[in-house]
Order: sequence, then C-alpha cells, then structure tokens
Amino acid sequence: MSSSPLAATLDVELRPDRPAILHVDSPGDAPGWAARYRESLRAQVTEHGALVVRGLDLRDPSSAGAVFAELAGGLMTEREAFAPREAYAPGLYASTAWPANQPMCMHHELSYALDVPGLMLFACLTAPERAGATAVADAGQVLQALPEELTARFEREGWLLTRSYNDEIGASLAESFGTDDRAGIEAYCRANAIEFAWQPDGSLRTRQRRAAVVRHPVTGARCWFNQVAFLNEWTLAPEVREYLVDEYGVDGLPFNTRYGDGSPIGEDVVQLLNATYDRHTRREPWQAGDLMLVDNIRTAHSREPFDGERQVVVGMAEPRRLDDSCATPEANRR
Repeated sequence: MSSSPLAATLDVELRPDRPAILHVDSPGDAPGWAARYRESLRAQVTEHGALVVRGLDLRDPSSAGAVFAELAGGLMTEREAFAPREAYAPGLYASTAWPANQPMCMHHELSYALDVPGLMLFACLTAPERAGATAVADAGQVLQALPEELTARFEREGWLLTRSYNDEIGASLAESFGTDDRAGIEAYCRANAIEFAWQPDGSLRTRQRRAAVVRHPVTGARCWFNQVAFLNEWTLAPEVREYLVDEYGVDGLPFNTRYGDGSPIGEDVVQLLNATYDRHTRREPWQAGDLMLVDNIRTAHSREPFDGERQVVVGMAEPRRLDDSCATPEANRR
C-alpha cells in the first residue's frame, strides 16, 4: 500500500519485526496533542495496521481515556465478553483477566459478534518487569500463508463458536449480555444471530456461526478474521484442557470452536494456525506511558506471558457490521 499524505506527516520508525513506532516528546497535554494529530495518526493505522506512540506519558486511566476519546470519539460497551474485566469508565476497561503465565494467542477482538470494533486502543500505565507485549500480526499476510484448501473450507462454511456459561470460569451472563434476566438475554441472542439453549441446571449454552474471512470495509483487502484458534480447546494448556474436559465434558467447555458445519477442528489445524501467526508476529515491549492503536479487522493481537505488575487499559471503537454471509440465519431457542 502506498503512503497517504497524512501518514507521511509523521516520522514513524518501521522495522519488519515490530509494529510501526512513533517517538514523540512529552507534549504535556496528551489529549490536546491527540486531537491535533488525530487524522495523521489514524492514517498511520490505516497504512500499517498498528501504531505504537511512545512519549505521551499516559499514567492513569483518566488520561488514557481522554486520549482515546480524542482519537476515536465514543467508545463501545463490550458485550459477549469471554472473560471478566474491570471497567474504569463507560467503554474504558482493564485488560482481560487472564493468568500472567499463560499467553493470550492471536485473535481479533469480538470477531464472533455481529458488530465488531474497527479500532482497538491500548495504553500501558505500568509496564511488566519482563515480556507481556501486545504483539500483532497482519491478517492479510496470515491468510496468504495458510493452506488454500483450509482457508477455502473456512471461507465456504465459516466458523462456529460454542459457549457454556457457568459461575466458575469465564464471564458471567451479566458480564456478557449486560443483564442476567432471561428474557433480556434471549432478546439479545435473537437480535444477534445466536442460537441458545437453557440447560436443566439453569445454565446457558450458545452457538453462533460467523465468517472466517472478510473484506476490510475501507481497503477491501481479504483478511483472516476470527478467533478459531484462540477459543479452541487445543490452544489451552494441556493440563487446563484436561481439567475442563473432566469437569464439564467436551460439549460443556466454557468455549470452543468448530468448522461452520459443526465438525470438530483437529489439534493439528489449531497448531498450524498458531504457528502461522507466530511466523508473522511483530512485537514491541511495552514501556510505561505507551499508546497503541490497532486496526482490529486488518490486524490480530495477542498478549504474551509476563512477570511483575502489568496495567494496560483498553478501549474499543468504531463498530463495524461486516458483510457476514455465514451468520446463523435464525437464532431460536432449541
């Protein structure tokens, strides 16, 4: 992609193993600086898929939220969360609660929702002692690197996300749907092409089919856009998977993914997907005060294991309803 005039107005450091990085002298008024350079910053994200801005000295949720607001306007309220997270303000969240010694593999945020964030915003308030980067991978490059017969099947069938909500693991019903009222949850599911079934013990199981390959709404580029590997049972640490299967059974796992026709996805396929992501990963260790902007449709992101305290705040913006011919046509109680 050729550089846009706006993107060229900022001197960005480019290296093949890292996301684009912009070094700035602390402006003092970070929200004012963000407002002044908003269009140029957004052009860089369009150009490169992700951008790290270093030097803004973002040290608390309120300053990060003010910068997010200048760059993206209104922030999205998260729905269908797969794990709990603390909310600092409407649309401003802590990073997802996840064990520090376990990676969060590459994924596109809320790729299983009908309305997905077009833009992800991250700010590092406290950097970990070791590792813990929010790494990125280009979805177009990943798509091209995967075997054609595999991507053709996913493009034809889409992918299926199954979820079993319980009180022990993952986000609660209220955290996922914004309510624990059955009628409200059922209305949300019907409106968002999610099949649902209440279990005899009162728990909920859901299924939703989504496209695995989409066209970027701005550039038109084809992107490998899903959470097939991240939410699959074979990505879990072996001891974690063994415990969950013993406790809940294969059909009762908190979350799992399948081919769009309902067939299981083999361990070899999940390993291939994660290995392909690894080969296309770019990373830059967090420094306290960093800002990171990610085009959520073009660019997958991950979270590496870490040592020490790590505080990263997150915002989601610019909801997009992608052309998803694989969405479950009608979601009824089964």
